[in-house]
Amino acid sequence: MPLYNSLKVGPSIKVYIWKIEESENELAEGIELTPHCQNRMYGMKSEMHRRGFLSIRHLMAEAGYVDKDLYYDEVGKPHLKDGNHISITHSNQFTGIIVSETDEVGIDIEMQRDKILRIAHKFTPIEEYRTIANSEALVRKLTIVWGCKESLYKIYAEKGLSFINHIDIKDFSLSDDTTTGEVLYKGKRTSFDIRFLEFEGFTCVYALRLLDS
Repeated sequence: MPLYNSLKVGPSIKVYIWKIEESENELAEGIELTPHCQNRMYGMKSEMHRRGFLSIRHLMAEAGYVDKDLYYDEVGKPHLKDGNHISITHSNQFTGIIVSETDEVGIDIEMQRDKILRIAHKFTPIEEYRTIANSEALVRKLTIVWGCKESLYKIYAEKGLSFINHIDIKDFSLSDDTTTGEVLYKGKRTSFDIRFLEFEGFTCVYALRLLDS
C-alpha cells in the first residue's frame, strides 16, 4: 500500500497524499483505532468514507503517528498531542494530510468538476474571471481558489468566517504553483503562503500561516 506522493515543504513541514485503491479490509490491516474513532467509522454509511478514514491513518503512520495521537477541538479542528500541527483532507479516491512542527497548516484536495461554475459566486467574485474563455481552465482556476479558501478556513477555524467576505486570494497564473491569501475578520488580518498542485483531475492546495497584524 504505497503512498501516492509525499512533498517536503520545508525542514519541518511535509505533505502526504494517498490514492485509495485498496479494499476496506486491506486498509484496516495494522491500524488500531481508539474506541471513539471506531464508533465514528462504524457510523459512516459510505464504504468510500470508511476507506478514506482508514487511509488517513496510514498517512499518519507515514508521518510517525497512530490514531490515539490525534484529537479534535470543539470546532472540529484536528490536533496532534505532541503539539505539532496537522490538517486532513479527503476527496473521492484521494486523501491527504500535512504535518508541521512550526507553522499552522491547512490542506484541501478537490476533484475538478464543472459544478464549481454554478457555485463560484458563493465563494469568490466571479466577475474577476471573465477574461478566462477556456472552460477547462476556468474550472481548474476556480478549484484552486476554492482549495485555497478551504485550506485557510481550516487553519483559522472560527465560526462565522465567510469564504467570500473574509478570505481573499491573490491572483495567480495556472502555470504558477504558489500564491498568497489573507483573512480579514473581526479587525484582525492574517496572511498565508499557499501552494498547489494538480494530478489526475484533482487539485491539492496547502497553506501555511505567515503572520498576524
